[in-house]
Amino acid sequence: MRIYPDYEELVYNGRIDWSNRKEPVFVYPCTSVEMRFTGSRLKIYIKNRRAYWDNYIGMILDGKQMKYLLPAAGTIALEVEVEQAQKEEHELLIFKRQDACHEFAFLGAEIGEGERLLKLPAISERRIEIYGDSVSAGEVSEAVDFVGKEDPEHNGEYSNSWYSYAWMTARRLNARIQDIAQGGIALMDGTGWFHAPDYIGMETAWDKIHYNPDFGKMTEWDFTGYIPQVVIVAIGQNDSNPEDYMKEDYDGEKAVEWRERYKGFLKKLRAKYPRAQIVCCTTLLCHDRAWDGAVGQVVQELRDDKITQYLFRRNGAGTPGHLRIPEAEEMAEELSAYIKGLDIEGWDL
Repeated sequence: MRIYPDYEELVYNGRIDWSNRKEPVFVYPCTSVEMRFTGSRLKIYIKNRRAYWDNYIGMILDGKQMKYLLPAAGTIALEVEVEQAQKEEHELLIFKRQDACHEFAFLGAEIGEGERLLKLPAISERRIEIYGDSVSAGEVSEAVDFVGKEDPEHNGEYSNSWYSYAWMTARRLNARIQDIAQGGIALMDGTGWFHAPDYIGMETAWDKIHYNPDFGKMTEWDFTGYIPQVVIVAIGQNDSNPEDYMKEDYDGEKAVEWRERYKGFLKKLRAKYPRAQIVCCTTLLCHDRAWDGAVGQVVQELRDDKITQYLFRRNGAGTPGHLRIPEAEEMAEELSAYIKGLDIEGWDL
């Protein structure tokens, strides 16, 4: 039995390009599709487009997580082993492990003839959205032998958004998630690490569905279909490249401009989401405290009771490399507890 992407029994999560209903395109980490089915046969159809690194797709079948290497370009049919002995009904989550190092189209699935596609339980009405960098994307999170250390050499195999603090926080809160996170991204164009040497910042990417020029024209996102009650802004760690001007000259022209641009970004988010709680933070990844001071200053100047700053217990001092699974869990525990203490309209915690 062939299952096509537009079947109503499938449940999607994340910022997805639906311009072709038969080939929805997954761009951002944590983007997913979930299905429930009977039988022991399962095949998944994926069409990938690579920009860099090796690209992997993530799956969780009946609680067991797997990853599959995708081709650099073209369509692949993934045969997924289903353990039939224990249960007749199975639940599958297919998700994007990585950021815009690739995009893939979900072309559907196939189960055995005579088997059934079943409805899933009602999804949560709690919604969070995150704007962040590689830490929010779960980059290099699976390199657990390097907790508290610099990153090992890698080619994408350790990146897994399931183990990002972002998705961990959402799961702790029983919330849906849109994770607008990209490795290397800073606030402004021309800084950070993403898309060198023509660096693209969050000011450009935040309102797009496609934002990596390697895949063609940038396209706008329609904000009306997903209204988060909580927005997390975790930007300010890649902004020190090529110059750490916030550390070197906090009152200098470049530092002042960054704070004004950060303020402008928060105002744009507020215009899109007038009622949302907006939480501004950075992460445990080592960075100079001046950036957190800049974030805090902007939050104070905005005088908006629903825009706050959260500083983690080991903020900016937890690790010189990317966060591994235990460090992401540490962040998620703190952040979810903080969010539970907020007055979130329409979200009974």
